[in-house]
Amino acid sequence: MLNRSFSVFFTRIPVFSAYAKTRGWPYVIAWCHRGAGLFLVAFVWFHIYTLLSLSSPSLYDARMIIYGFFPLTILEWALGIPVIFHALNGGRLILYESLEIRNDESMIRWLLGLSILYIGLLGIIMLLGTQSVSPVFFWLLALAASVTLAYGAISKIWAVRHSLSWRLQRVTGAFLLVMVPAHFLFMHLNPTIAKEASVVITRMQHPFIKAVDLALLVGILYHSGHGLVSVVRDYFSSRVLHVGLVALVSLVMLVFAWIGMSLILSI
Repeated sequence: MLNRSFSVFFTRIPVFSAYAKTRGWPYVIAWCHRGAGLFLVAFVWFHIYTLLSLSSPSLYDARMIIYGFFPLTILEWALGIPVIFHALNGGRLILYESLEIRNDESMIRWLLGLSILYIGLLGIIMLLGTQSVSPVFFWLLALAASVTLAYGAISKIWAVRHSLSWRLQRVTGAFLLVMVPAHFLFMHLNPTIAKEASVVITRMQHPFIKAVDLALLVGILYHSGHGLVSVVRDYFSSRVLHVGLVALVSLVMLVFAWIGMSLILSI
């Protein structure tokens, strides 16, 4: 069974408790995974839109002042919840599929425990606001860990009889397992790292950081695009509607990929 404290907390939520009793906690976690994923897709689009204002540093700085208001800071911290939950649960699914680690009860306990640890650490870092880290050193470590995980996923699933798109979705998931939570953490390690246009532009002009940003952009948009297509396939039976929505998702992702790549390469 799940850790008792977690069980008591979630059983107080009517929808969670009803589905947990009839379908089990893995079913509830799966729904939360998709919900978090859909939310994060919207955030990625918003994040790219915000970065477009770097073309006008004064406008970017003005927006960051607004985002720095306390209620929005709380929301920014809370955004770490779907980020780490989706990442860690994605890792759990990869372990389930690739290594046949199927102890759901233990894995869900680890998922919830590590998520709470990450959110707590993020909150402490945001409250302190006195940290300093080298962007190149930080991303060198994160990239090494991410590439290692992606290689591990490739070695396990590349020969399976699934479509190339499915395999790439899992590989990008393994890559992003470290990169996305690391990116979110990095944005708060230095107080000005994402709040001042001049600092952001200087960081993004470094060739290695450009490569990291491009890898993040491509990985996130492919992974999220494939996730949206999976949702469409699962919940829309009409072939015409299905084809239309898949085409729309593909077009939107390509547009944001073009906008994001143009931004990164132009700075």
